[in-house]
Amino acid sequence: MVSIVGHGDRTADRGGCGPPACARRSRPPSLDSVSEACEVLIVSETVPEYAHPGDAGADLRAAEPAVLPPGERAVVGTGVAIALPDGYAAFVVPRSGLAAKHGITIVNSPGTVDAGYRGEIKVTLLNTDARVPYSVAVGDRIAQLIVMPVTRARFVPVDRLPGSERGEGGFGSTGYAHRNAGAASAADSDANGAAPTGDAATTGEQR
Repeated sequence: MVSIVGHGDRTADRGGCGPPACARRSRPPSLDSVSEACEVLIVSETVPEYAHPGDAGADLRAAEPAVLPPGERAVVGTGVAIALPDGYAAFVVPRSGLAAKHGITIVNSPGTVDAGYRGEIKVTLLNTDARVPYSVAVGDRIAQLIVMPVTRARFVPVDRLPGSERGEGGFGSTGYAHRNAGAASAADSDANGAAPTGDAATTGEQR
């Protein structure tokens, strides 16, 4: 759970209180502690809100108007700047309602907000509708912000990678392989005059 601490338009100043508890961690939290509250300092007139208990994403609202013609994109400011604790990152993702009803998505989804970034969070919206323009008004919910613990990798150069069951298969190789294998099996059955199997065999027996 994320506790967003708002400071309006003022620069965050915690006096002698020190950094948030989760910012004092020397490494990202374990999965067991993900549900702990984590303070996120924010400079914004409108603090992102979670619509329902248990929601992963907090709503980001537009701080400026915009018009997206069909097939076009626009960078829309949210007026939100945050300071994430070390070991955390925030991800800007599309709203399902905008995508389903209007075809509005985010070009670089998920957009990554690193812990060291202090600038305004802006959203690159894309109108995928081929005919209808979409207008964004100030205050409209345009995206969601998900705050998560992250792990920094320590890359170890090697001459050769260990083997795995998958190997180098990628880009839908498992799906295509399954489909092609099924097609080949069906073709072999037809060529050899084999009896149908599965649902087809059952249907044949019921006739």
